Amino acid sequence: MQEAPLMPKATAVWLVENTALSFDQVAEFCKLHPLEVKAIADGDAAQGIKGLDPIQTGQLTREEIDRGVSDPEHKLQLSRPKVGIPEPKPGTKKKGPRYTPVSRRQDRPNAILWLLRNHPELKDAQIMRLVGTTKSTIAGIRDRTHWNAASLTPLDPVTLGLCSQIDLDFEVQRASKEKPAPADSGVTLLPASVTTAPQAPSEPETPAAAKAKDDLDTAAVFAKLKQLGGGKSEDKDE
Repeated sequence: MQEAPLMPKATAVWLVENTALSFDQVAEFCKLHPLEVKAIADGDAAQGIKGLDPIQTGQLTREEIDRGVSDPEHKLQLSRPKVGIPEPKPGTKKKGPRYTPVSRRQDRPNAILWLLRNHPELKDAQIMRLVGTTKSTIAGIRDRTHWNAASLTPLDPVTLGLCSQIDLDFEVQRASKEKPAPADSGVTLLPASVTTAPQAPSEPETPAAAKAKDDLDTAAVFAKLKQLGGGKSEDKDE
């Protein structure tokens, strides 16, 4: 399918005013409706649009116009550009920063605060990719120096529509893999066989040990009574 010329309405205005081409030919070349071309010729449409010469812009040749005038059934062909525009190779497109709609940009500080609190392992570059913010904004929210830090509320960026759950999970998993493993402190839990083992029964007390214990208790009681009695006798002497 043939592409439309640059500025099709302006090109149609010029062709209507400067050639004897039919309305159908102009409409076919400019990808317009024939009635719209007729309205341009009658002055009912495209008022104030200055005609664009397709010959001067290299989109049409004089010979092609003359061929169309002599043959009403001839379809005008768009001239090929002299300088070819290279097509972008697949997979070479550089991924830029995430675009955030204007209506969502005021929610970015809340999303950054949520990420800092719930996923502290994320790097600043990962937060920038998820939310589409700057490093200075992240540092201001982390240090509580942001101009609106007092009224910020942590909100999930997925709920706000700033990123997808897949992107968030991917960045979290990536940060977890890059995070160094904690050093072994050498302290381990006791095995279950030790903690759940029944305690050994205590040996029964011998009669000699029980008698010695009773003698010690009796001696201690008499010593206490003697001390109390001595204190009362001293009070009487005074």
